[in-house]
Amino acid sequence: MATKDLVKKYATHPGDTGSTQVQAALLTERINELTAHLKEHKKDFDSRSGLLKLVGRRRRLLNYLSSTEPELYVQLIKDLDLRK
Repeated sequence: MATKDLVKKYATHPGDTGSTQVQAALLTERINELTAHLKEHKKDFDSRSGLLKLVGRRRRLLNYLSSTEPELYVQLIKDLDLRK
């Protein structure tokens, strides 16, 4: 999905580009792209370290969201097809 579409889908108000939901959705998209890249290029260790940093950042955002707005957290997890 394109970046603009993701922002539009998860924005809480018009012009919203930095809310927790939008950031988590954008990170998920980048993580999926890097995962596909690493399946082809197994020895690309620099991209792998970048992927791990992105996963950690998304995890922190989701932890924050779960502590502040649990209902929104559950809905976002379902929408993004994440495990929890």
